[in-house]
Amino acid sequence: MRLYNTLNRVVEELVVEDNTINMYVCGITPYAPSHLGHAMCAIVFDVIRRYLKYKGYKVHFIQNFTDIDDKMITAANDEGIEVSELAERNIQAYLSELRQLNVLQASGYPRATQEISSIVAVISDLIEKNYAYATSGDVYFRVKKDKDYGKLSRRNVDELLAGARLEIEETKENPADFALWKSQKPGEPAWDSPWGQGRPGWHIECTAMSLTYLNNRVDIHGGGQDLVFPHHENEIAQSESYTGIEPFARYWMHNGTLGYGEEKMSKSLGNVFSIGKALEEFSSDALRMFFLSSHYRTPLVFSDESVKGQQRAIERLKSALASSSGDGAALETAGYRDRFESAMDEDFNTPIALSVIFDLARDINRESTNGLNVKAAQKLLYDLGEVLGLILKNDDVGFDGNLAPFIDLLLDIREGLRKEKQFELSDRIRDRLDDLGVSIEDTVTGARWKMD
Repeated sequence: MRLYNTLNRVVEELVVEDNTINMYVCGITPYAPSHLGHAMCAIVFDVIRRYLKYKGYKVHFIQNFTDIDDKMITAANDEGIEVSELAERNIQAYLSELRQLNVLQASGYPRATQEISSIVAVISDLIEKNYAYATSGDVYFRVKKDKDYGKLSRRNVDELLAGARLEIEETKENPADFALWKSQKPGEPAWDSPWGQGRPGWHIECTAMSLTYLNNRVDIHGGGQDLVFPHHENEIAQSESYTGIEPFARYWMHNGTLGYGEEKMSKSLGNVFSIGKALEEFSSDALRMFFLSSHYRTPLVFSDESVKGQQRAIERLKSALASSSGDGAALETAGYRDRFESAMDEDFNTPIALSVIFDLARDINRESTNGLNVKAAQKLLYDLGEVLGLILKNDDVGFDGNLAPFIDLLLDIREGLRKEKQFELSDRIRDRLDDLGVSIEDTVTGARWKMD
């Protein structure tokens, strides 16, 4: 297997110890309902995890919650509730949405507020090693002390402009220094520390949690591309300074951004499409197909039409699974599995993997009408879909899997509509059947159909 490593900017061979992979993916800051950008990240890394398990690896998967930061405090104050209440509400909603999206449950979901002791321990060690300094109740990391700071994002600290996502504080030694601990302001939640009452900065929590829950070894560290700088850059700096081990994570993986129109989808921009709203309009499978139809590192633009198109494609797969099997020779399946694995082995190329699945579905539909036994092929179709997290369950109650009588009935209705010159309705039946992979040919003796 080969995967793209953001740290080295190349596709590298996956090498791990003891057939075990420790995987850490940065989670949400639950100050508002989660949006489709969060769903995209969750589904991308769910598929990566599923495929690693399919290949025989044991995967320990950790995803955190940043349940305390400036946005959490502001949002809670706006609602007149405690930060903890806001966090709990949005975390539970997000976990429910992940279940609906068929995302596998993580091995653990640590929260920043529940890891204060380990965070304080890491900060104290960094101060002792002179990588950090305390001032007026705050603690900052010295970026100048880290000689290769910027290696992930390819940024030179001397060229960073104060104000470009940097915290400007008079107490800092350098404008690029970032907060490890923030002193308490009036009305804010706070915890005890050697530097007084306060709370952790954004980046330090992930260092403490990833090392704690993955036993000081991170094989794959993931998140959205918008986290490369400053979050993951700062994570590397503080983690490697703390442990003395390089690299902190062997492979850094980042999914592309999700756009809505010409802009990135973001709560701060106010152009979000919440996961909950999306699940009211689209199936889990359709949303998954939409995200997986592009390579995970590629930016994606959301549109209703695109997701609806994926829903029609899902129906083709369900149709193949529902086709009646013949009693003839079995449809050969080995080539499909090989092609699927070849695509996924090369940096998780889901668009090509999906094309293999649809080739298999097409051949199942065609060969089942020719009398071939397609049961093994249908099982493979279901299994490969499951690797991608597709559910592919037919919602029709009592459906016996034989499509022919239903298609014949629709064609009889269509013929009646044509005789009554209701061509718009008859064309809608033809187009809908075509969406489901059923081609219609009108002849002098009547309409004929076949599965594509």
